[in-house]
Amino acid sequence: MSLAPSSRRGWRWKQPSVIPGFGLTLGFAIVYLCLIVLIPLAGVGWRSAALGWEEFWRIGTDARVLAALRTSFWTAALAALVNAVFGVIVAWVLVRYEFPGRRIVDAVVDLPFALPTAVAGIALTALYAPTGWIGQFFAPLGIRIAYTPIGIVIALIFIGLPFVVRTVQPVLEDFDREVEEAAATLGANRLQTIVSIILPALFPAILTGFALAFGRAVGEYGSVIFIAGNIPYVSEIAPLLIVMRLEEFNYPAATAIGAIMLILAFIVLFAVNLIQTWSRGRYGHGA
Repeated sequence: MSLAPSSRRGWRWKQPSVIPGFGLTLGFAIVYLCLIVLIPLAGVGWRSAALGWEEFWRIGTDARVLAALRTSFWTAALAALVNAVFGVIVAWVLVRYEFPGRRIVDAVVDLPFALPTAVAGIALTALYAPTGWIGQFFAPLGIRIAYTPIGIVIALIFIGLPFVVRTVQPVLEDFDREVEEAAATLGANRLQTIVSIILPALFPAILTGFALAFGRAVGEYGSVIFIAGNIPYVSEIAPLLIVMRLEEFNYPAATAIGAIMLILAFIVLFAVNLIQTWSRGRYGHGA
């Protein structure tokens, strides 16, 4: 220990830090991020910049590229919205109720993290194809799930659910139950308690989970290509279009589309960071 001046009590003992000094840790963090994240991403930007603005604009505004981007983003947004609703319900059940098999259900939530996405795509296609276990009941009604944008949404819901559940669950676990009891004592019914007390406290976590699920779904490839049908202008996603351009050795087009996805992904992640900062500032120090 070492002595350090204090404005209130003269001198106090300064506790040594377990982690090395700020300069060393900051330098290591910057070098690590540059090697693992920034340099590879800068390579995409550099390769795209070599195209020139006119060529980049031509590729980025191609009708097929725009259709693929539209499909990727609206399906990702819809899947994230569904997960924002049902993910909160799943988190609520896991936190507030004790039932046989609860730990098994809690572990199943993380399966999309561990399961190869291609395997998930094959399984979902087998289930929702017109002859599948579930799809066969919709086929007579003229409803096609697999090989349509509906199938894309289902696949994205599958891979995005853990992000919402694992974001909301810790907030629910730390939520003070005495606040709910106080609201009930003051005459609030269950609906009023949820709308006025619980949801406002969960809202930052729900938004963060939504943004994470959305950002994950936009770039998803493995679980989508099998169930999407990959029909241009209908069910073709942007990541698939990038892979197709790479297989054609059309690297300029692939890097241009990748750069567009990179910019949009950065915007989403920046929004997530702002939401997390706001939620920590509002609820992290205890209301």
